[in-house]
Amino acid sequence: MLEDLKVEEIEYKLAEKFLAGLKREFGGRNEEMVKVAELRRLEQGGRTMEEFVQEFRRAARGSGYKGRLPVEEFKRGMSEAIRRKLMEAKRPPTSIEQWYKHANNLNRHWRESRREEERLRGKQK
Repeated sequence: MLEDLKVEEIEYKLAEKFLAGLKREFGGRNEEMVKVAELRRLEQGGRTMEEFVQEFRRAARGSGYKGRLPVEEFKRGMSEAIRRKLMEAKRPPTSIEQWYKHANNLNRHWRESRREEERLRGKQK
């Protein structure tokens, strides 16, 4: 298409028509590749699981990922301690929605536990 433009074999009277043609030719796959790359670089870090899940959901939309792939990317990006606990659970989550739910619950309980420990340590002083 670009070669045709260089030799002026294709004429676009409107810039919008040209841009629509570019998006039709190259847009879909490119958007998916960008989303996949974003998913692969996402990590929970110091954020809450709720924040991580929200960002992961946003990035997963339009990635073309289905089945086990989103689960694998989610597990890779989450906190190692939470991932290990969920994988070693009696009934580990199987779907991405179960991973979101169980990871959120585990992270929330862990944060509450830490706050309680800090509060109790403060009373001991």
